[in-house]
Amino acid sequence: MNKNDFIQKLYDSVDARCVEDLSEFLAENVRFVLGNHDPIVGKAAVLDANQAFFSSINAMSHRIDNVWSEAEDLICRGQVDYVRLNGSEYSAGFATFLKLQDNKIINYLIYADISDL
Repeated sequence: MNKNDFIQKLYDSVDARCVEDLSEFLAENVRFVLGNHDPIVGKAAVLDANQAFFSSINAMSHRIDNVWSEAEDLICRGQVDYVRLNGSEYSAGFATFLKLQDNKIINYLIYADISDL
């Protein structure tokens, strides 16, 4: 799978808020960091954290503006639109840095200001 397709399919699974699909992208020893939160290590823990986050919103949609790659590193930048549980909306710019190993994410860093969610 090429790098742009990888990013698109990853964010399709995130926007669908489907941890089963997200699971397919993650290595067992994945390290996940969202913003200034503490790192989460291990596939099961990362999926649990994502499920908790997915349950805290009604919907989200990512628009990918740019993708850069170098060997096993992927970077993407774009805009994410959220619908809160009360129906109000919030948008933020984001950047994601991924380190892949055998086409699985081993390091997953997301930078976005979600403090107003």
